[in-house]
Amino acid sequence: MAPNLWRAGLSLPLTFLLLAAVPGVADAVRAAPGQRDARPLLERSGAAAARVYYVDSRKGDDDAPGTSPGKAWRSLDRAGSARLRPGDTLLLRRDGRWKGTLTLRGKGTDARHITVGSYGKGARPRISGRDGDCVVVEGSYWRISDLRASDCGWGGFRIDGRHNDLWDVYADRNVAGVWVTERGAHNVIRNSQMIGNDRMSVDDPEPDNDSGAFGVLLNGDDNRVVGNLIVGSYAASQDYISDGAAVEVYDGDRNVVAHNVARDNETFTELGHSPGGTATGNLFANNVVTSERKRGSFLITRGAGHAVGPVTGTVAVNNSVYLPARRTIGVSCADGCSPKILVLRNNAIKVGGALGFEDGSGIDDAGGVYDGRTLGLKLGHRSIHEDPGFRSRHDLRLRPGAPAIGQGVPLGPSWYGGAGLAHDAAGRVMPHSKNPDAGAYQY
Repeated sequence: MAPNLWRAGLSLPLTFLLLAAVPGVADAVRAAPGQRDARPLLERSGAAAARVYYVDSRKGDDDAPGTSPGKAWRSLDRAGSARLRPGDTLLLRRDGRWKGTLTLRGKGTDARHITVGSYGKGARPRISGRDGDCVVVEGSYWRISDLRASDCGWGGFRIDGRHNDLWDVYADRNVAGVWVTERGAHNVIRNSQMIGNDRMSVDDPEPDNDSGAFGVLLNGDDNRVVGNLIVGSYAASQDYISDGAAVEVYDGDRNVVAHNVARDNETFTELGHSPGGTATGNLFANNVVTSERKRGSFLITRGAGHAVGPVTGTVAVNNSVYLPARRTIGVSCADGCSPKILVLRNNAIKVGGALGFEDGSGIDDAGGVYDGRTLGLKLGHRSIHEDPGFRSRHDLRLRPGAPAIGQGVPLGPSWYGGAGLAHDAAGRVMPHSKNPDAGAYQY
């Protein structure tokens, strides 16, 4: 990506660039569209709705009051113009299809979110169209679920507001499945699927300006990306051969990316910022990353010598990574790396290529179990160069007697983003009074 593209990510112009992915995903995360009616949705959202409005792309009428399935509105414009209040609910009919943008402007409260979801039977309500982003959240305290945003102009779901909750949404065929803009803060993207967001927003002969193929793009601060399945964030690029990231951070501070399953992306995460901006204090914990692609990587960050650096305070803890191809790299910390740039704790990383690259004074590392054709990193306290002992390239749980068992260093809940996230990929509480296992799964 080009540094002057404010809303896009960064691409490492190295021939062996990154890619991440993983198999073995919990059914709960995959969450195929089921049959849901309004009542369980309201119970799940915790919103005591003052009013419920319905939208039906086939049988609705914008002149109707919208207050029942038989009196539903028809268009996204009519739904977006409704003055929704705290506790209100907007439901789109399943099997419905719309082209255009659903804009959500109202403000809920911490106690009473505004809820958006679905009703009826069939596939998720689908919003598409290349003329703009499909679902735009400008307001605050919205809880949005069950929708699909597909083949949109740039972002499937664009979050400009604060304190919004996206859960069990589906985004595909976009430049960015979910895009949190520089105005978006304190939002949560959870238990959702970002599948095959595989488009470049720029792909032309001009050098170093391609940008795209993001599962999640974070330009804002203090957001959480938790428990998602992110697959196929990858696209051809004239500048970089190929590019894409499961979770890209550009100008975003203090974001938490935890417990995600990433499979067959170009890279898992890449970080940078615009001139005068920051991308400080981002945390990546207990993610499971695999890939069958010929090249890719887990994490790329930069020091002060890079056009999009320095990126300070990045922490990666208890992630499991397996990238078997020979043109892969585990971790890259270039152009002035130091312990202020990147901290690694208790990661289990196996690659078919270079385990990593560091320059300057290097990475602050401890408790890792690393295996690669070349090492490229100075190992820290309790870190070892050995095969971590994954069960298979698609199952990153540890087999009996695996070298990663008990190899980590004790860490408190704050290392994982708080007590609510201090558990492994299978839900086991992370031990903090003894040596844990390296990687996302505790044996």
